[in-house]
Amino acid sequence: MRELGFLSFVPNHGGPAGAAGALEDGLRLFETAETLGYGTGWVRGRHFEPFLTSPMTFFAAAAQRTSTIGFGTAVLGMRYEDPVRLAEDASTVDLLSGGRVQLGISTGIAGYGPILDPVFGGTERSFRDEAEARAARLLEVLRGEPLGTSGKGYESIPADTELTLQPQSPGLLDRVWWGGGSLGTAERTADKGLLLHCSTLNTEDTGEPFAVAQAAQIAAYRERFAAQHPDRTAKVAVGRIVVPLLDDHDRAVHEEFLTGYASGMDDEGRPRSGPPFRFSKVVAGGVAEIVDALAADPAVTATDELVVTLPANGDAAAHERILRVVAEEVLPHLR
Repeated sequence: MRELGFLSFVPNHGGPAGAAGALEDGLRLFETAETLGYGTGWVRGRHFEPFLTSPMTFFAAAAQRTSTIGFGTAVLGMRYEDPVRLAEDASTVDLLSGGRVQLGISTGIAGYGPILDPVFGGTERSFRDEAEARAARLLEVLRGEPLGTSGKGYESIPADTELTLQPQSPGLLDRVWWGGGSLGTAERTADKGLLLHCSTLNTEDTGEPFAVAQAAQIAAYRERFAAQHPDRTAKVAVGRIVVPLLDDHDRAVHEEFLTGYASGMDDEGRPRSGPPFRFSKVVAGGVAEIVDALAADPAVTATDELVVTLPANGDAAAHERILRVVAEEVLPHLR
């Protein structure tokens, strides 16, 4: 592990300042994380929930208040993204921030199709095929490939001119990540030449412990990437929910989250209902316990970047404390 990042849902708990206050808390968290030495701040993109729904506009604001920390999406489900508009927004923010965008994408979760298709529009293709087609289009756009022509002339563009991405940010294409979850996905990510972002979820149950199965995905990805792209370097990020419990206040703050998270699955991370996924356990306890757990995790030891995934329902003070304890007390024992 060479780098440290974090992931926030940027939750809106409906406090006195409402959504505006929640966004401001998120921006302050990025500022604090930068001072603590975090390399990248990752966010989810969640539709219709009380979390961040527009990552690129949030990143545009964060770029004006920070100078070094990267901005990552972990991850955007491409089934409901417009690839041209996403490329325009990501390129603009990348230029505004001096090349700090880490663009994480995936297909998304097919089980949500019956809920979201009526909102965003249906398609004749399957959920996966449509998402893959949009992801492929996004990569074409970022490569600067022609998307059409201006015909007899379009606005300020002369007739018969190829239409390409504006503005184009050099280097952004090399910072596109794919959200992993299975051995097959890891190998396909390598085939595409993308970076691999592994979260706290495996979308297949191989029978192996969660971290062992994830480590196998990372190994397969690195081997395939080296064979397919010998002139480039593979890169992996791995997320773990880390909750330091150093005193009674910590335990009181996180008790509801820890109890709720554990109650939804068995001791091996299998959901008590729903698809055959596997979830990683929360890494909670004192500093020594956290260090030992992370050092013994084969996926963490195989990654380039450890992403500290913050509890979705924590408040700003609790999230800042987690980042501070990990950076100042845990990280020195892992490097």
